[in-house]
Amino acid sequence: MVLVEEAFAFWWRCHHQGLPPTHTLPAGELQPSRGRERGRQVGGRRQGHRRPYIQQPKDRKCTQKRDGPAGLDSGSLKRELTPTEAPPRIPAPLLEPRTHAAPVLGLRERERQTDRQTDRQTESGMWGYLSVLPAFLAVWAAASIWTVFAIAVSNRTVNLTEGIPYISLCGSYPPQSCIFSQLLNMGAAMAAWICILRYHQLRDWGVGKWPNQMILWSGLLCALGTSVVGNFQQKNQQTTHLTGAFFALFVGHLYFWLQLLLSWRMKSLPQPGAPWIRPLRLVLCSLCTILMVAMVILHTWMLRSASAACEWAIAMLLFTLFGLLAVDFSGLDSCTLCLQPGSSLSPPPPASPISLQAQPALVL
Repeated sequence: MVLVEEAFAFWWRCHHQGLPPTHTLPAGELQPSRGRERGRQVGGRRQGHRRPYIQQPKDRKCTQKRDGPAGLDSGSLKRELTPTEAPPRIPAPLLEPRTHAAPVLGLRERERQTDRQTDRQTESGMWGYLSVLPAFLAVWAAASIWTVFAIAVSNRTVNLTEGIPYISLCGSYPPQSCIFSQLLNMGAAMAAWICILRYHQLRDWGVGKWPNQMILWSGLLCALGTSVVGNFQQKNQQTTHLTGAFFALFVGHLYFWLQLLLSWRMKSLPQPGAPWIRPLRLVLCSLCTILMVAMVILHTWMLRSASAACEWAIAMLLFTLFGLLAVDFSGLDSCTLCLQPGSSLSPPPPASPISLQAQPALVL
């Protein structure tokens, strides 16, 4: 009886009120939850399979389409990923290997590198014209004596079949005697100028007065002896010529020995150039000493040709020692000549403003 009444009420409503052609149920009743949707998608994949994650640009919104439930008119649901949402975790095999950054250098290591660069720049860029002067003197002096020798051989003033001639013998006959004098005078002037520069350099380095002056005077006597050898030929003034040769060779040899001993005694003295410069000077000075002793002994034994060969070797060694001073002058950029007037030549002190103002009154 109850069922009949309900059926009659349902027919009455349908007949008088009517129903819509389609009846849409609420979407929440058929839409599965997000957790169930994710579980169904994961379950449908193969076990152990992971898709690589492709990161989208942050300034764009990444839209991911997901299939909605069957039977819905919407067809598909869209989910937007905002930039603030954290992306999924990237699998470990897909990550790129990390490159370890280089260790940061300490302060001391940076200072050492800076000092090395400064030294390289100093060695490459601080060679001024003053450092060229000793090297030019060495080339000039060597070219001078060999030019005179070539002229003497060409005009047959010396005979090589009789033996090696002395340097003085090659420059004793005209016309090479005039060339010999002029070239040696110019070389002596350059040598004197180098000795003066070396004196001021050693003084700036803190060398005492007496050892520095001893080195200076030995260098100046060497330059003077070279000029005497060129101006007073052996054939004309033998005694004067031999005196000049003694100053040029023996005293000039002493000039370099004094500097070498000074550098060994004063450890604080700057040593420009490579570390092998000082041992090289020691070897050259030692060879020069041995050859000088051999030259004197061979000359007394009347072995003039062997003695002359020793003289040529001594001259070349001295030129090389002068040329090595270019290393010491490499730190000199230029030199300045300063004139210091004496007390008698000093200008009077300027007048005070009071006397200048009172002077016109006295004149009137």
